[in-house]
Amino acid sequence: MEESFSIPVDLNHKATEFNPFSISSPHMQAFHLAWLSLFSCFFSTFSIPPLIPIIREDLHLSHSDVGKAAVASFVGSIFSRLVMGPTCDLVGPRIASATLSLITAPIVLSTSFISSPSSFILIRFLIGFSLANFVANQFWMSSMFSGRVVGIANGFAAGWANVGSGFAQLFMPLIYSFFIKTNLSSSTAWRIAFIFPAIFQAVTAIMVIAFGQDLPDGNFKRAKKNTTYKDNAFGVLFNGLKNYRGWILGLTYGFCFGVELTTDNIIAQYFYDRFSLDIETAGIIAASFGFANIVSRPAGGMVSDEMGRRYGMRGRLWSLWVVQTVAGLLCYWLGRVNSLWGSILVMCCFSLFVQAASGLTFGVVPFVSKRSLGVISGMTGSGGTVGAVVTQVLLFSGSDNKISTEKGISIMGLMMLFCTLLLTLIYLPKSGGGMFCGSSKESDDDDPINVQDYHLLA
Repeated sequence: MEESFSIPVDLNHKATEFNPFSISSPHMQAFHLAWLSLFSCFFSTFSIPPLIPIIREDLHLSHSDVGKAAVASFVGSIFSRLVMGPTCDLVGPRIASATLSLITAPIVLSTSFISSPSSFILIRFLIGFSLANFVANQFWMSSMFSGRVVGIANGFAAGWANVGSGFAQLFMPLIYSFFIKTNLSSSTAWRIAFIFPAIFQAVTAIMVIAFGQDLPDGNFKRAKKNTTYKDNAFGVLFNGLKNYRGWILGLTYGFCFGVELTTDNIIAQYFYDRFSLDIETAGIIAASFGFANIVSRPAGGMVSDEMGRRYGMRGRLWSLWVVQTVAGLLCYWLGRVNSLWGSILVMCCFSLFVQAASGLTFGVVPFVSKRSLGVISGMTGSGGTVGAVVTQVLLFSGSDNKISTEKGISIMGLMMLFCTLLLTLIYLPKSGGGMFCGSSKESDDDDPINVQDYHLLA
């Protein structure tokens, strides 16, 4: 039975147009559910950093404790993202995403009851697992949108979701201040504040289950009688892990999105300590870094798709290299600026480029492996959090303060410049080649996973 759709689709019923202000089912409805669910996870994960100055005093946290907790939040995400990729390949993004959100929402609520440095570190580790929903988010978009618009779809879905970190930087201090004005103690006020992200995350997970659809023609179904090599978990996993392009993208993504995560973790405290600002002002400045995702990451996806149409895979890779290189230079400069307003200006420019680089990265990911898209997405996404762990541990977690925060930011920029060079090694013979060779444009056949690759439940 032929199904009709309200937007143009290809032969696999994947949308060939993208309108972020549409709510047509199932394509755009899946888009809005995907970004909103991941938005809540980012809000939860980064609800703690803007209140660090308050929590630090209440729990008597040392500089080392704060650094270890920041690293722990990313370590949890590394393992969960690796698992999320194959899970999406086997059960679909809807169930995988909603299940993880419902499991981690009570952990977010548990932040209200921590009383020691060790419990603080443990909570940050466990909450970090929720960021694996990013893999489901990108997998879902690649399942719903054709190669002509998959870059922009991935960019908008992840970009709008990442704004959750900016909202957390802005609203958590305001929620805390509101309860302070009701004559609650500081210790009670920050604990009550964490009720809000926990409820928000649970509600979005329920919405994904109730209203979401995995694929244009239905939801994933495991058909035992057709358990072929294509559906074998080990086969899908091994096929992805042996693809060197996934490892390179994981590393380069570690030094765009990973750097973004590290910046989200340190930026409010950086402005609070270095320029002697109050917690609300520091939170507003830090929020502007996350808010840039509204336009920057989607812009990266748009540039990737346009360059792909004009110059094929060569265009996608070159645009990624240029944008990420500029981001590295701005990151280096951010650590060298000594004035408040100068730092704010450079930070805003840096946020635009580093977030656009993330969008450009996931304009390439869907073309690496149709069969193991979830695994490649998981490898790349995990690389992002590995990069965050590496930069956090090496540059911002030492108790002896041998490296100042501003110097650490500059070193982080130099690391970005070096790792981005690895993009020159990527070659995709079936999707247009590499940076120095390839076809002049992408064909419609250069498309991410096809609907026929899965058994459907209409």
